[in-house]
Amino acid sequence: MVYQIRIKGHLGSQWTDWFEGLTITLEEDGNTVLTGPVIDQSALHGLLKKVRDLGMPLVSVGPLEHGSSTTPGTDQADQSDVK
Repeated sequence: MVYQIRIKGHLGSQWTDWFEGLTITLEEDGNTVLTGPVIDQSALHGLLKKVRDLGMPLVSVGPLEHGSSTTPGTDQADQSDVK
């Protein structure tokens, strides 16, 4: 399953090896998004431990639905206004 982990603050490119297998995306709002495959809950906990060890605040964690964009909700229209 592909997960997205959002943390407050920007990670430099030197962290790419430490988060091997994950894509590091720097957002304009100052957050960093780590995106990539996580094989099981143990691997997810290992990634969260790495984030904790960085001392950077965790903003959000969640699985990405198959075919979704890197920003949840941006690929779907608000159906509440459709008549």
